[in-house]
Amino acid sequence: MTEPLKTLILGSGPAGYTAAIYAARANLAPVLLTGRQPGGQLTITSEVENYPGFPEGVMGPEMMEKFRHQAARFGTQVLDEVGVAVDLKQRPFTVTSESGTVWKTQTLIVSTGASALYLGLPNEKALQGRGVSACATCDGFFFKNKVVYVVGGGDSACEEANFLTKYASKVFLVVRRDALRASKIMQDRALKNPKVEVLWNSNVTDVLDVSKGKVTGVELTGTLDGKKKQVPADGLFLAIGHQPNTQLFKGLLTMDDKGYIKTVPGKTATNIEGVFAAGDCQDSYYRQAVTAAGSGCMAAIEVERFLEGQGGH
Repeated sequence: MTEPLKTLILGSGPAGYTAAIYAARANLAPVLLTGRQPGGQLTITSEVENYPGFPEGVMGPEMMEKFRHQAARFGTQVLDEVGVAVDLKQRPFTVTSESGTVWKTQTLIVSTGASALYLGLPNEKALQGRGVSACATCDGFFFKNKVVYVVGGGDSACEEANFLTKYASKVFLVVRRDALRASKIMQDRALKNPKVEVLWNSNVTDVLDVSKGKVTGVELTGTLDGKKKQVPADGLFLAIGHQPNTQLFKGLLTMDDKGYIKTVPGKTATNIEGVFAAGDCQDSYYRQAVTAAGSGCMAAIEVERFLEGQGGH
């Protein structure tokens, strides 16, 4: 490629796609690399009830497909590629994908999102897809009439627990404290669901696979007394938070201690001129589809104005 792009977008959740829609409509001819999880976290989310314009709710994957079509309709080149290397020392910046393709771009919008955290137990990764999951929507169907445990105390944990009751015969919600962090409406849904039982002041400290191949139980440890007990289980779902997908920019972009990219207050500009960050890779507070989309819009407008200030180059 001889002529640098005006803007390249890394990541394809609500932030990336919205940035692409706005950038494309501004005739910036954006290229968007979807990353490892095209559509972002919403593709592993069940029904989205709180996004304006969908009064009856919409399934996360369907919503992201609509975002993608809208971005492409205005001329965004959407590529199922993963950015693996960046050079931000000078403009135009260089981005290299896993396939070895190299792009040069005048501006960069980082919207790489965040990924679910795991407990870090020895058996956990080995049993992924064999009873251990971080996505109830993806895997709930496989637990019809089964007993499952959900770890976490926030909105995601309550939502996962409620969703799993569509399939599971019993859902235990393992909470390390004596209270939930979830919003009132999500707490009420979980606590009033007859299939959900909350295990307070508890941690999952091991995943058992007596049959050597799938989850057969979990080890619970009391956070107050340290007492351990092993209980039968068919599945373990993790809903304990997220980690921003920003490893590619370590040492390049200013981040907080958890790895979220720091931006200029009220804007999406980073510490490097011409690089902007939007969505969950820079937002650990709101983490909503609508706020991610809003910041994607902001990033595209900032890119447009930045390029205008540079004389379009």
